[in-house]
Amino acid sequence: MALACYPLICYNLFMTESRTRHPLDPQAKPDDRVDNALRPQKLDDIIGQEQVKENLSILIDAARQRQEALDHVLFYGPPGLGKTTLAHVLANEMGVNIKITSGPVIERAGDLAAILTNLRAGDVLFIDEVHRLGRAVEEVLYPAMEDFALDIVIGKGPSARSIRLKLPHFTIVGATTRLALVTAPLRARFGAVYRLDYYDIEAMRAIVTRAAGMLDVPCEAGGVEEVAHRARGTPRVALRLLRRVRDYAQVRADGIVTRQVAKEALDLLQVDKLGLDDVDRRVLRTIIEKYSGGPVGLNTIAASISEESDTIMDVVEPYLLQLGFLDRTPQGRVATKSAYEHLGLDYVEGAQPRLL
Repeated sequence: MALACYPLICYNLFMTESRTRHPLDPQAKPDDRVDNALRPQKLDDIIGQEQVKENLSILIDAARQRQEALDHVLFYGPPGLGKTTLAHVLANEMGVNIKITSGPVIERAGDLAAILTNLRAGDVLFIDEVHRLGRAVEEVLYPAMEDFALDIVIGKGPSARSIRLKLPHFTIVGATTRLALVTAPLRARFGAVYRLDYYDIEAMRAIVTRAAGMLDVPCEAGGVEEVAHRARGTPRVALRLLRRVRDYAQVRADGIVTRQVAKEALDLLQVDKLGLDDVDRRVLRTIIEKYSGGPVGLNTIAASISEESDTIMDVVEPYLLQLGFLDRTPQGRVATKSAYEHLGLDYVEGAQPRLL
């Protein structure tokens, strides 16, 4: 695709931050230092996702031996499982810079051109929510990913001429929660595509234990267990819950996170023993109590509880499906018997639920 020429001086206006600051960088904000310290920096530091780690290890070692840039990588899966972290790890393992942007931010082809022309050989460009790239932007990205070239049109009208700008070999790392929305031509240009799954309980215990140590939170085994079980297999949720439990222990207890303290804190946050929060339970109760267990459409559920349908699809549904509390059918969403039992409702197929 031809691209209207932008003055080179404007390219810097679109650049994203290069390489995350080191956790101990005094210029970083305190919260940034904590967040970056909790984020694994090397492949060996990552807990869980063993198959993905093994594949990435081979990919990295092969690129190092050939002294080439990594092939383009696409990560997909529910939010909070470490797609952004893995992008940083890839850059750290290869010893290159990482530049970060997201699909909605790149509104025009010129925005993408600004970023691409400032990349150096081997650099990693991380594009979050890659499924939200515009069609015009994608057309610029195709030759950049495949041929490492950028087509630019200089001038207008009959005197216009096209030139091809060569780009250094770089790596695109894309992340998406909606793989089906990534267009087939774009998906085909990623040399490696990996799905991230929810973490098992052993991995969650290890993640909570590691984070508690780095946050200097006195945490007993029972407290770790309680947070891990209620974190819905998602590291991001586990870290958020751990911070809130830490606050509760500091204010309402003696500062030590025991099983009882963690239970009281998480109950106060309305996070139940399986990790379901208020929105999760509202979705299930809406299907069961208002629509007799389903089937009911996604937009109808969203309107009934005043939530965005995308939030329900991307954040709520994946975990409910994982637990077996929800079924997707051609007619709509259906609550399963397990969902009735978890909410304390008597399961009578085709009838209104009754409290046990």
